[in-house]
Amino acid sequence: MLKTLSVLTTTFLLSMNAYSAPKDPVVATVNGRKITLSALEKAYNQNLLFVSDKIVTKEKVLNDLINKELGVHRALKANLDDNPIVKEKLNDILYHAQISKDNEQRLKKIVVTDDDVKSYYNNHPEYRTAHILFRVRATPEKEETKAAITQALKVYEQLKKDPSKFAELANKYSQSSTAPSGGDMGFVPAVRMAPEYFRAINGKPNDFITPPVRTQFGYHIIKVIAKKDYKSINTPMYKKIVYDRKRDTVLSNYFKELRKGQKVSINKKLLK
Repeated sequence: MLKTLSVLTTTFLLSMNAYSAPKDPVVATVNGRKITLSALEKAYNQNLLFVSDKIVTKEKVLNDLINKELGVHRALKANLDDNPIVKEKLNDILYHAQISKDNEQRLKKIVVTDDDVKSYYNNHPEYRTAHILFRVRATPEKEETKAAITQALKVYEQLKKDPSKFAELANKYSQSSTAPSGGDMGFVPAVRMAPEYFRAINGKPNDFITPPVRTQFGYHIIKVIAKKDYKSINTPMYKKIVYDRKRDTVLSNYFKELRKGQKVSINKKLLK
């Protein structure tokens, strides 16, 4: 009887201890704020996903969480959340978080097929080009722009007489980092070219040399060297490019819906 009672008592006490033990124990407390074991485990597992020159341990991750709490506590104490710059950053976070939340399911439905990639590539082939760049600032003075286009036209006239001098003239005049290699840019996907640059060369044969083309960087004289065959492209990269285009379409439609019923006015005169 005593033995049975002892077993029952022990079982009851173990049950009570299990019942009273917190489901998510507190690992550390910082100014009254609790860091739970589940929060530590989550942060620890996230840290393991990234390569670091320091060994990832739970102690290290916990110290990072404590430092974060201390930093946030200090920021709130100093009313840093009222700082205009901080508010702007918080608005950016809220903006992206809302977009992600609203479009999560739509984006999951995006599918990129081989036919999608081929169709895109037919209209946006990958070219190898060389260029001679005459730089102008983003907001140049009229004289700066005039000087750049004047020089570009002079060089272009030389190339019309002797196209074989392209590399020589690029090395002499180009203000691009590619100048020492005769302006050779190598193969570059269309999405990584300025739109004006790509439009000027798309559909042109090898050795075609454009007249000066204006982009945000200045004036370019461009030579088409080669066009990559579809069979030679980096397919995973192009699937990502096509996915991004489909994602942009989803987001564009989302913002069209978002604007419905909202009061948005634009003074187009100020856009000129």
